[in-house]
Amino acid sequence: MLSRLRPLLLIPLQVSLLAAIWWVADLAVLTLHLPLPANLTGMLLLLALILLKVVRPHWLKAGANWLLAEMLLFFVPAVVAVINYQELLLTEGWRIGVVLVLSTVLVLGTTALVVDRLYRLELYLARRSRRHV
Repeated sequence: MLSRLRPLLLIPLQVSLLAAIWWVADLAVLTLHLPLPANLTGMLLLLALILLKVVRPHWLKAGANWLLAEMLLFFVPAVVAVINYQELLLTEGWRIGVVLVLSTVLVLGTTALVVDRLYRLELYLARRSRRHV
């Protein structure tokens, strides 16, 4: 009985912890006038907490998996916007589509370039450290 109840209690607790991290990040953005949005600041804060081993990833795994599984709910406002601004999409939709496609290609290309450069740097540093040993 307790083993069945545990995941049901664990998920809301983990989601609450993730929400608390976002809330702290939002508060930091507002009080420190940071030029980053709270969601990005929260991700950086969570990354720092994980790297400092203050938070273990498995402590948030079930809650994060649940949020990802229910992600469709987070896109409902986008669907409502499409319905509300249908005339705009019919007249300017192709321009919006071009911007979306180009920005997606640029983000993916930049990410690939950065990952490739960091991978090459890592290989170079590994070879250099082997030569000095």
